[in-house]
Amino acid sequence: MNEKETIRISKRLSRHLRHDPAAIGLTLSPDGWAPVEQLLRALNITREQLDEVVETNNKRRFAFDGTGTRIRASQGHSVDVDLGLADAVPPDVLYHGTVAKFLDAILREGLRPMNRHAVHLSATVDTARTVGARRGKPVVLRVDAAAMAAAGHAFQVSANGVWLTAAVPPEYLYRVG
Repeated sequence: MNEKETIRISKRLSRHLRHDPAAIGLTLSPDGWAPVEQLLRALNITREQLDEVVETNNKRRFAFDGTGTRIRASQGHSVDVDLGLADAVPPDVLYHGTVAKFLDAILREGLRPMNRHAVHLSATVDTARTVGARRGKPVVLRVDAAAMAAAGHAFQVSANGVWLTAAVPPEYLYRVG
């Protein structure tokens, strides 16, 4: 499978496993899982194609359950799911990538999940920069996760290493560079 086809399938998986399963007749379980066979039929792809997308996706956006018969997105849902992620102690500092046009509002209001269930944070500046670059010239914000945790804010980490929290108040945000 070529890179263009891999990206096309990955985008379709993101859409239907995170945002709009009903569009292809899928119903996600309460914890976000979908039957692989049903997904393959709905997207008209092979198991080999699906396996390749899951294995080669650089962001590790998707995961199979232990039996390999169910699949889900690791995070980023706008549909109602509970991934069952346990609270975790974050590193002292996390990062968030954005673009300049959102910076003033973010520094004034903090980070909010918008249409997702949680704010997504990265463990490294490089990852945050890559995330921010999807929408233009990236701006990286440092999040004082240690202070947030000490103040009682909960954090979880997804299967692919993305840190999640309900919101980041502005007093915990600092622009990097």
